[in-house]
Amino acid sequence: MRLFPMITAILVCVALYAVVLDRDALLGFAYGITGDAPPAPRETNAGQRPAAIVEAAAAAADPVHVVAIRSQAREVADGVLVRGQSQAAREVTVMSETTGAVLSEPLRKGTFVEAGQVLCELDPGSREATLAESEARLAEAGARVPEAEARLPETEARIAEAQARLEEARLNQNAASRLSERGFSSETSLANAQAALRAAEAGVTAATTGRETGQAGIESARAGVQAAAAAVERARLDIEKLTIEAPFAGLLESDAAEIGTLLQPGSPCADIVQLDPMKLVGFLPEAQVDRVTTGAAARARLASGGRTEGRVTFLSRSADELTRTFRVEVTVPNEDLAIRDGETTEIVIATEPTVAHLVPASAMTLNDEGRLGVRIVENGHAGFVEVALVRDTTDGVLLAGLPAEVEIITVGQEYVTDGVPVRVTFAQDAQ
Repeated sequence: MRLFPMITAILVCVALYAVVLDRDALLGFAYGITGDAPPAPRETNAGQRPAAIVEAAAAAADPVHVVAIRSQAREVADGVLVRGQSQAAREVTVMSETTGAVLSEPLRKGTFVEAGQVLCELDPGSREATLAESEARLAEAGARVPEAEARLPETEARIAEAQARLEEARLNQNAASRLSERGFSSETSLANAQAALRAAEAGVTAATTGRETGQAGIESARAGVQAAAAAVERARLDIEKLTIEAPFAGLLESDAAEIGTLLQPGSPCADIVQLDPMKLVGFLPEAQVDRVTTGAAARARLASGGRTEGRVTFLSRSADELTRTFRVEVTVPNEDLAIRDGETTEIVIATEPTVAHLVPASAMTLNDEGRLGVRIVENGHAGFVEVALVRDTTDGVLLAGLPAEVEIITVGQEYVTDGVPVRVTFAQDAQ
């Protein structure tokens, strides 16, 4: 019962020996039966480098069949993506500049107010009486000016009278002095003449001083008028401050001050924001800030799903000390107030167009060094060109770094290497 298994095992061992250890003898026996000449043994070159072996094999092999497209470079719109948030164009807390109790009914938050609309009105108190008193003092001060000016002619007349007396005293003194020298007059007469001259000179000085005093009185009266006018203006401004108005059109972010509230200088009346136009604020990294210019077109997508367009109105020249980024602001219209203050946004700012090729994403591959690129056809042989990915689209990918016109392998690029001959079938030319 065990004979047949043993014979089978012996035959298998003989066959394995002939196939593995004595293969050449087995082939010779087989070709002797068929009458064909055995093939010459292959020669190996252990010292040949792998690259040389590959090149030799490529030269001897048939061209590899690939599919390619003819692509021509085009200018495509490019942009910079910035993430940021919306910000009101203006936001201010309107405060009181004087003291007073609120008399007006409060406006509720969310109310749209026009520029100049009353937000809070304060109790005037005794301010009207103060204004009336200031106006009366102004009238009184104004009446003093003509009175002071009227005294000036009288002073001038006194000066003229004093000068005439001075001239008379000089003549009398000269005559007395000559008579005394000739012995026709006594010394007492001469002394009286000299005393009269001194008195006349003093009279002129006193009259001149009176004129200066009169002019000073006029200036004082005029200064009193200016002081009274300033008091009147101050009283009027204090009354005007009792009405607190909206500085610009916008929405109230808080209720206006409640009726009866006592406001002091610096007390808040209401918070108001202007949402039209709206600012979109983002921060550009250092590597991209030079690509953006003021006035560039921009589009934005809000977190709520809305979209809007505008232009860059501000680009910072100074980087943030912590993030080393540059602030950029885009102004967009917001007539319907659909954009809220503080919404997260994605902003795409248009930059100079980029020259790129539109190719299928499947055409991209990696070379032996792990660099991204595409296989191209050059003079009937495959080649590799490293590329830069501009962006992805629904029709393919936009790649930069290729020649203006190029034949790109789209099928079979994974089966060829540099220098391998290829047989190309062109698909529809790239548009």
